[in-house]
Amino acid sequence: MASKSSPGEHNKEKGDEKTSEASVSSSSQSISVSTLADQVSSTLSFAQSCGSKSSGEVKLNELSDLAETGKRNTYRPSTSSDISDESTCSGLSTNKPHKANDVRWEAIQVVRAKHGSLGLNHFRLLKRVGGGDIGTVHLAELHGTRCYFAMKVMDKGALASRKKLLRVQTEREILQSLDHPFLPTLYSHFETEKFSCLVMEFCPGGDLHTLRQRQPGKRFLEQAAKFYVAEVLLAMEYLHMLGIVYRDLKPENVLVRDDGHVMLTDFDLSLRCTVSPTVVRSTTLVSEALQRSSGNNCAQPACIQQPSCMSAPTTCFSPRFFSSKSKKDKKDKKPKTETGNQVTPLPELIAEPTTARSMSFVGTHEYLAPEIIKGEGHGSAVDWWTFGIFLYELLFGKTPFKGSGNRATLFNVVGQPLRFPESPVVSFAARDLIRSLLVKEPQHRLAYKRGATEIKQHPFFEGVNWALVRCASPPEIPKPVEFESAPPTPAPATSTSVKADQSSYLDFDFF
Repeated sequence: MASKSSPGEHNKEKGDEKTSEASVSSSSQSISVSTLADQVSSTLSFAQSCGSKSSGEVKLNELSDLAETGKRNTYRPSTSSDISDESTCSGLSTNKPHKANDVRWEAIQVVRAKHGSLGLNHFRLLKRVGGGDIGTVHLAELHGTRCYFAMKVMDKGALASRKKLLRVQTEREILQSLDHPFLPTLYSHFETEKFSCLVMEFCPGGDLHTLRQRQPGKRFLEQAAKFYVAEVLLAMEYLHMLGIVYRDLKPENVLVRDDGHVMLTDFDLSLRCTVSPTVVRSTTLVSEALQRSSGNNCAQPACIQQPSCMSAPTTCFSPRFFSSKSKKDKKDKKPKTETGNQVTPLPELIAEPTTARSMSFVGTHEYLAPEIIKGEGHGSAVDWWTFGIFLYELLFGKTPFKGSGNRATLFNVVGQPLRFPESPVVSFAARDLIRSLLVKEPQHRLAYKRGATEIKQHPFFEGVNWALVRCASPPEIPKPVEFESAPPTPAPATSTSVKADQSSYLDFDFF
């Protein structure tokens, strides 16, 4: 869900699923996934207090383990009625602490208390702000409140004829489970006889693709790119902790809020699976880090110019767990000969859905991972491939494997090595992070085992205070939007039908 782009420069299309999803279930753990995700989310709270938290149980529909049989998985049927579904929305304001004090919640609750339920007749559609593969997005005002939302309207009949209703249900149920500063808030959802509607927050800053086009050289400076990818990384970490593989990261799907921070959108291609959080001892982490350091992962200039330094026991990828003992205490004791003894044994939480498997062909051509193109089956590692492409595009203003057409692009992704342009000049750490993410074999890709934790520890993010990212100053603040000057759009019955042509795909401007 993102911005329009010119066919010549940024021709990106979304593929349709070939086969259904399959996930490999892991043994249950004593750690609650919802609790872990809530803990990560709570560290990124808004500056103001959001009150007490009522976490509730995160509801993710379970997929049958059909990886071997190849049969189509079916999700739990929707319990929503044909007119309205408020059962799961009535308590969202208390279950989503990051939006607990949002005036839009209060406005919706007032209307719901007065009328009993929320429907299309309670909104005034001001203008259409985007269109996509499964619906259109409108800027909408809740009558009499001066509260504005992004309403995604989907034609159920058109989607049924294209066999895409499951994607609508997938996106709605994922949105219901989210509570994170860098992910969308689903304020309400309801259905009419013809339409299915999602009411979410409106992002007046557009998307990162449009914002990039306005930058000098159509690229971001490295510090600005670091800001945006850091927030996207936290959003993807949260999704993976919930067992959600995103699969559609690109600048068009990263929207800019009114405060300059970003929000990840568009979940109709996401894969839901099981995840088993585990606690890993630091001795294991040190061993893995030292093994990785023997590869081409060091970001320092000396390491890049002199391969012999790769075997050094202390590298830029060693975990940053240092002893808290003073220098005086160290002088009194004999030096340790083993590297592992110099590291404080701190455990680390890993919640990466490494067992997720799918055979679907979904995504955007320039962002597709090699394993998707080759049809070998893919898992959560595809998100880290797209993260590398995403960072590359923000820094260089283009994707690394773009060809003359879609076929040439796919060939380049699978068969061509990664190359960096001579200009602009970016840091060694940035190039090294991209190189580590764009490894064609997923099992050797950075973050394959430990997820976002590995990426956070990379030198590119040195100095980033992850718990306070939400309080950082954005590179750019969007200009205020004049809502009242927007002319009203026609009724949805004539303006929001979804085209049946699957070959044409337009991304959303705002969402």
